[in-house]
Amino acid sequence: MYDILIAAGWPVWPLLITSILGLAILIERTWFLQAQRIAPANLVDGAIQLASSGALASSSAAQTTQALANAAPLGQILAAALIEKANGSSQEKMIEAMQEAAEEVSLLLDRYMGALATIATIAPLLGLFGTVVGMIEIFGSQQGASTNPQQLAHGISIALYNTAFGLLIAIPAYTGWRVLKAIAEKRQRECEVAAKKLLSHLTK
Repeated sequence: MYDILIAAGWPVWPLLITSILGLAILIERTWFLQAQRIAPANLVDGAIQLASSGALASSSAAQTTQALANAAPLGQILAAALIEKANGSSQEKMIEAMQEAAEEVSLLLDRYMGALATIATIAPLLGLFGTVVGMIEIFGSQQGASTNPQQLAHGISIALYNTAFGLLIAIPAYTGWRVLKAIAEKRQRECEVAAKKLLSHLTK
């Protein structure tokens, strides 16, 4: 592998850094966007039980809702509604508080997505840049009537390896971005369904 990187020349190093960043984002987002981390199945039922138990009227209501908010991103949305319910706010106030919390959760779900999309976009361009550098090496090997075979081979290596590395990074990055974007949207819908379920209970 090291020999390949050396043969690809210095233009491959920005591609290598880009690939490491892209892989780190893919791993982090795949781990973060798990259903049990964003919207645990029992969280909304726990919030409904909390509202039904009368715990919101007790002195420990703030601690209870904060624990709910800390449990998962969905908990932030549910806790916002419970806080407004504890304060005796109207349904409109509860919906507004839930929408504000949902916007913050949406930012968490979409975090680093823009960076991953950027990596998928610039990786082929970096590969193309390496290809151009390789072509320059090839033309540089033509010295008058003679040709420098070693420089010619090095130029071809730079051109081909960088093109391949650029595509090798861009394809998984773009595919991962599309898949993770779909998962993030699914998690948003799950949060919306849970929020509507709690709101329906609170406004009975």
